[in-house]
Amino acid sequence: MIDMKIVDIADELYRELAEPTDLSIPAVSFWLRSNVGKLNNLISTAYSIDEDTLEINQPICDVKTEMGDDEKVIIKKLYLIHYYDLKIRSVLGAASTDSIREVTSDGARVRKYNKNDLCKTYVAAKKEEVSELDKLVNSYKISKSSPRQVTGDDTVAEKENLRIDYNRTN
Repeated sequence: MIDMKIVDIADELYRELAEPTDLSIPAVSFWLRSNVGKLNNLISTAYSIDEDTLEINQPICDVKTEMGDDEKVIIKKLYLIHYYDLKIRSVLGAASTDSIREVTSDGARVRKYNKNDLCKTYVAAKKEEVSELDKLVNSYKISKSSPRQVTGDDTVAEKENLRIDYNRTN
């Protein structure tokens, strides 16, 4: 397995978003590091930031382990939801101040895109990301989770079992 650093994940996200001019890889890296707690809460993990390397890892049996592919996909989805939320807020703010949709003068016409329609597109994209995140988290919890506590007494051997089975006929 290739060790993937936070900056690599941020670079992937930046490229997946078609390298927007209003965003940078360091900003994405900062967001990823700042929202490790959100990832931990979603998938019940204990990832933290290493003070020396500024990488996200999790101590397992006193050994620091990096995020796996499943966790990386989930944190990337969290960022995409954040990104679309920022876009929705910026479009809604601009839509309230811009009421002109089309200008015609001397045979020339300039038409602005409808910011309400753009906002609807961002809302739909965000809903799709949230839906995919829910599926990823549920799948992760089913496949990666382990019981935290086992109750009961499993030390009684089968021969010594003193339970009476009333449904059994002899």
